[in-house]
Amino acid sequence: MSVATHLGIDLAEYDARIRTFIPHYEEMLEVAASVIHPRSRVIVDMGIGTGALSARCLTVAPQANIVGIDADAEVLHAAKRRLPGNAAFINGFFTQVDIPKCDAVVASFALHHIRTRSAKAKLYIRIASALGSAGQIVNVDCQPARDSSLARRQHEAWKHHLMRSYKEKEAESYLEAWSHEDVYIPLEVELDLMRKAGFAVELLWRKDAFAVIRGKR
Repeated sequence: MSVATHLGIDLAEYDARIRTFIPHYEEMLEVAASVIHPRSRVIVDMGIGTGALSARCLTVAPQANIVGIDADAEVLHAAKRRLPGNAAFINGFFTQVDIPKCDAVVASFALHHIRTRSAKAKLYIRIASALGSAGQIVNVDCQPARDSSLARRQHEAWKHHLMRSYKEKEAESYLEAWSHEDVYIPLEVELDLMRKAGFAVELLWRKDAFAVIRGKR
């Protein structure tokens, strides 16, 4: 499924519409990019989309080469237009393609497409193997609370964000569709999966159900 189909929008609208879908979007990308080492040589962006996070990483590490992975060939063309000519692109799902050796792996609203925890655990192990000795993964995603009552409040906060741009029924329909297509793992579980893969984990940012997590080798 293409990213535009997944979100129910035209790809040309993506960069504008994503901010109406995801609260604190700009802030999360800024936090994620801010911890990239300035001398990073290779940054792998998993589920690169239109390249928004990669572009921010290049403001911190301007000499880095970006390798963007995405299963959506159309969105890769959008990322190619946005990023420098030395960027490379791999068309495929990140659990099924080779991860090149790199200094950093970044992902924004992509890893929730992995359907099972065992598959995500295996991916983290593969990422750890691809990273250098001081490498890191930075993940931006929806990571709800494990406690059901708190998770419900977080869900309502997300709905209220959507209702700034959409009517209530439309907001509810978006959340319902995404709940079937995406897998949002509780924050504590996500951190544990990363630790078991050998990462020293830090929670860089957290608001409601959204988080920016770093795992260092």
